[in-house]
Amino acid sequence: MTVEEADEWLGDKEPVIVLQEGDVVRAYPYQILIWHEIVNDVIDGRPVAVTFCPLCNTGIVFDATVNGQALDFGTTGRLRYSNLLMYDRQTETWWQQAGGNAVIGELLGEQLDFLPAVVLGWSEVKETYPDAEVLSKDTGIPRDYGRNPYVGYDDINSSPFLFDGPPTPGQLPPMARIVTVDLNDEAVAYPNDILEEVKVVNDTVGGTDIVVFWEPGVASALGESDIASGEDVGTTAVYERTLDGETLTFTTDGETITDEQTGSTWNILGQAVDGELEGSQLTPVVKVDHFWFSWAAFRPDTRIYQPEG
Repeated sequence: MTVEEADEWLGDKEPVIVLQEGDVVRAYPYQILIWHEIVNDVIDGRPVAVTFCPLCNTGIVFDATVNGQALDFGTTGRLRYSNLLMYDRQTETWWQQAGGNAVIGELLGEQLDFLPAVVLGWSEVKETYPDAEVLSKDTGIPRDYGRNPYVGYDDINSSPFLFDGPPTPGQLPPMARIVTVDLNDEAVAYPNDILEEVKVVNDTVGGTDIVVFWEPGVASALGESDIASGEDVGTTAVYERTLDGETLTFTTDGETITDEQTGSTWNILGQAVDGELEGSQLTPVVKVDHFWFSWAAFRPDTRIYQPEG
């Protein structure tokens, strides 16, 4: 479906997963994923699985090839730590969505590769990627697309639905929104309420210098009955800070992101849009949005970012 066609039924702040392979850009609206949870696709020749677990707020894209075999996935209807358990139709192995790891079956112990993807508001998608291909609502399955079946679930004072797992560490409320980065066996969680305040975080994870960006303009899919009317919870993106051998330090005045070394201006997509480095692209780092209870159940050893001072 074209951007023009999708614009007839998507609200400006509706969350959309954007995946780019080569010159191909695909957009997967949460209003469809919230009902089906998995989309199997092939983009620029690469089989992928685009997944969303509403109970954990985890939108994750995987390379769907394991040991040279292309897999396609379905939902088992089961949960582990309230997180989606998927299965592949080729071997019927079960996979944990949060970690991309096989937990039961023929491929036990195998690992799906995460692919960098970003969640943007629809208005930014259509402005930035006017030629993107958008997942159609014509799925052949009757669903009330655009309606949120989990009204009020993301309330910070609510409880995880059907959670049966280890006690959630008390550093954050269980339903706190976080963005997570896991590099070289070091895991870090960046609370969204801190990111909303500072908007840019320079950090080092697993020996890799990274930057975390936050910007407004994306509605929660899990608050209001109408997804398009959800609270603006913003979006995040993570990139390596090293560009052409130089480690950059980023800052913001609250509106514009610049690097201290050259004063170039950057956007949420890791692109320099003005200044000495205009046209440069930062290398994406895989990040995953979670509720705290969900991530902590799998990685209780996580460092929680706190700003200095």
